Amino acid sequence: MKRQPLWIPAAIVALFVPVFAGLGLWQLDRAAQKQALQQEYDRRSNEAPLRLGSEPRTVEELRYRRLTVRGKFDPEYQILIDNRVHRRAVGYFVLTPLRIEGGDTRVLVNRGWIPIGAGRERLPDAEPSPGVQEIAGVGTLPAERTYTLGEPVPPGRGWHPVWQYLDMKRYAAAVPFAVQPVVMLLDAGAPGGYVREWPRLDAGIALHHGYAVQWFALALLAVVISGMLVRRSLVRRTERKT
Repeated sequence: MKRQPLWIPAAIVALFVPVFAGLGLWQLDRAAQKQALQQEYDRRSNEAPLRLGSEPRTVEELRYRRLTVRGKFDPEYQILIDNRVHRRAVGYFVLTPLRIEGGDTRVLVNRGWIPIGAGRERLPDAEPSPGVQEIAGVGTLPAERTYTLGEPVPPGRGWHPVWQYLDMKRYAAAVPFAVQPVVMLLDAGAPGGYVREWPRLDAGIALHHGYAVQWFALALLAVVISGMLVRRSLVRRTERKT
């Protein structure tokens, strides 16, 4: 019978257990981060609404705060965020800048999800209501990306209305006016919007926990397999001696 080297199970434990355990801990950390964000969102969104004016504000002042604002929508610099899915249907998020009353500053308002329609060749009609609007919503930040698709669109050289995702710095560089640093999620009951079933920030926590259990199970399995290999090797050595 061929001798089983003991370094093989030791290598399995040394190589795979730390990797699998580390991935499990990473999934638990992701779940904890989402939970913490949701708690901050719930706390700040339940505070008294903040009246948003044209004076510049910081991200920390506006993030997850309930906001009220008065102004006119500016459809010229509206963008559609592509590949947004609602109930298995593909469409766009409609983000329209609102010119805040009393100045030239805008705030981007996510007016909700709209279906793509017959095809991408023709964009859906998402013209906002004219005139002064009084709206309310929650200030949020778009998800960060590590890359950009294309360069910012310089003012006066045309406008690309369809974006793959929102980069606030890119948008601010592409428009000829100041922009508040957050996006308002328009309240579900407010007029002038589309489908607004805003997802919770802690969505997917159960999935992260499930993945963590799988990684920890794989780490345990690696230990069990290593133990079996060691036991078999020791049994074979004992048999040779007898």
